[in-house]
Amino acid sequence: MANWRNTLIYMRDREIERLIKKEKQRQEDELELIPSENYASKEVREALASFFVNKYSEGYPGKRYYGGNEIVDELEKLVIDRAKKLFRVPFANVQPYSGSPANLAVYLALCKPEDQVIGMSLTAGGHLSHGHSVSATGILFRSIQYGLRKKNLYVHEDLFDYDEIENLAKKHQPKIIWVGASAYPLMIDFQKFSQIAEKVSAYLVADIAHIAGLVVGGVHPSPVPYAHIITTTTHKTLRGPRGAMILVTEKGIAKDPGLPEKINQAVFPGLQGGPHDHQIAAIGVALYEASQPSFKSYAQQVVKNSRLLAKILLKNGLSLIGGGSDNHLTLVDLTPLLGPGTGIFVQKAFDLVGISINKNSVPNESGSSFYPSGIRLGTPAVTSRGMKEKEIEIIGEKIVEVIYLVKDYFSSHQKNFSFITLSKEKKRAFIKKFEEKIQKNRRIKEIKNEIKNLARQFPIP
Repeated sequence: MANWRNTLIYMRDREIERLIKKEKQRQEDELELIPSENYASKEVREALASFFVNKYSEGYPGKRYYGGNEIVDELEKLVIDRAKKLFRVPFANVQPYSGSPANLAVYLALCKPEDQVIGMSLTAGGHLSHGHSVSATGILFRSIQYGLRKKNLYVHEDLFDYDEIENLAKKHQPKIIWVGASAYPLMIDFQKFSQIAEKVSAYLVADIAHIAGLVVGGVHPSPVPYAHIITTTTHKTLRGPRGAMILVTEKGIAKDPGLPEKINQAVFPGLQGGPHDHQIAAIGVALYEASQPSFKSYAQQVVKNSRLLAKILLKNGLSLIGGGSDNHLTLVDLTPLLGPGTGIFVQKAFDLVGISINKNSVPNESGSSFYPSGIRLGTPAVTSRGMKEKEIEIIGEKIVEVIYLVKDYFSSHQKNFSFITLSKEKKRAFIKKFEEKIQKNRRIKEIKNEIKNLARQFPIP
């Protein structure tokens, strides 16, 4: 045994250690503004690295295929109880490995291949697993996609075209109607979607992956009274590990008393093998943290910060889908300022100053999936670091400054220049030239130091 231990010490992986340290340093020195990312607490990370990683537990509590699962059973039942209590639902499955597999399990539980489903289109702010053509959910099922209204997208009011959604539902009679988004900056009216689903006897499935923490924090309406099934990831505004849950509501059980068992069967053995017990343990810690009064204060601050960031951007001439933000994210349409397909330039410029954002499609997108016309900004992670209005004012001004530095670069080219009309080769060459030029910009280098100084005042958890 002693020799075995010595061998392990000798074989310590210095390369992976080095990369872990580098990533930690990057996170400490930079700002995270991607809406789907957050910082898990030390306690969540400890559970994720616990001895539960060693166990294999095919099946469910009391119905395992392997021995030695007595404590795992206790763990999973505890986490299920916490999820049910926190979201106020009668059933929860905490085994899905991630959000997309959780959504696929819902399809498997409710549909047969070629059944019709309705979901929000990707360019409108939806999710791949809501029936997009390149996803298994769009390949295996007959998917109809709805978008947002075509006009007045910069107005601060509900952007869903409910008449269009209802007409699609009546025409196609779907088994499932999906509601939920990955890039929608306003509140979602779950009741209106519920009314449409009831007219065609469809299951309403609410994917709240982005807003789960806001829902339990009381700053976004809950879908529980309206949806039959709820899916969510656990790592975004919920601040847990990368994982997912499937919840069934009272309304769902009233529609189909067998729904909980169908969900369980779809997850295992339908799609997955043994659950990741260490992940479930970490989800349990996150649910415990989300049940504390301090989490409500956190959720409130996330929304305050996002609304303020949106106001700063609007004040400085940027165009925002939905005219602002009512949740945790802001979607900037760069088309009026830089032209279509220019999100990649702004993302690369932000990488240079130490701010992580992501390029993103916008409604009525005229660019492409590789070269979309917008950027997506979120406040969950910086709020987890303790940043409030004072810091958001600073961050907002830096964001504006970087975007206008990119604009200056585009303005230096010939009049009526359009990046999106270039050939693939010319696009690549133009991007490379931009990167070489912007890296040398004196102000970009100064902003990077300013961002680092700000970030170091607010340690990551």
